[in-house]
Amino acid sequence: MTAVRSEVDARRVVRITLDRPERKNAFDAELIADLTSAILGIDPAARAVVLQSEGDTFCAGADIDWMRGMADFSLEENVADSRALAGMFRAIHDLPMPVVARVQGAAIGGGAGLVAVTDIAVASTAATFAFTETRLGILPAVVSPYVVRKIGPAHATALFVTGLRFDALRALEIGLVEAVEEPAALDARVDSLVAAILAGGGQAVSAAKRLVRDVEGRGLDEVTELTVERIARARVGGEGQEGMRAFLEKREPNW
Repeated sequence: MTAVRSEVDARRVVRITLDRPERKNAFDAELIADLTSAILGIDPAARAVVLQSEGDTFCAGADIDWMRGMADFSLEENVADSRALAGMFRAIHDLPMPVVARVQGAAIGGGAGLVAVTDIAVASTAATFAFTETRLGILPAVVSPYVVRKIGPAHATALFVTGLRFDALRALEIGLVEAVEEPAALDARVDSLVAAILAGGGQAVSAAKRLVRDVEGRGLDEVTELTVERIARARVGGEGQEGMRAFLEKREPNW
């Protein structure tokens, strides 16, 4: 039985569900492999991905039994294990379409890393977050590139070195999540964000996601020509032409 479910609806929205509620959706080798496989199996033509989980916990980080086994791993075995985890996060990061996280409960360690690697996260007021690795004498190393990019080095440093748990409103303040809702309203907010993504042209949405990655951290002299070329190509492309004509003709575009 797989630890991850993948479903696609008629709108080409993919829902990836962590399905180990009895283990708080914690990572072990099987879940990492299953989630990586599910992510790599997504059709590039999909319009959006929703990452969610069963039960009252989004993801509790590393499974305790898995950690117990790792205690006796050699350096080489730990490198291989960490590389698999890094590959899972990279697969999510590299998806061309937007990824929305539905965070209904605790997201701890690597679970908080899952939130950070998504493009948009919506958290329940019942959700809590923490990077607790230093409490175990280890580091939030694999998730660090995504966390630092999402919340910045100052917040990341404070959270990494203290391991303190924080609530959804604090996660909103530091930019880890985009929105916070009461539990009963969580699904409606996720659905509204997915609908907003689908209202844009599929190529334009993916290009907009890629644009942020391409201009991030670069000076104006480096990106000005890139941005000029990107918008010019979008305007003369089929989707851009259809979108602009639909707007001028006061009708819905054909996507």
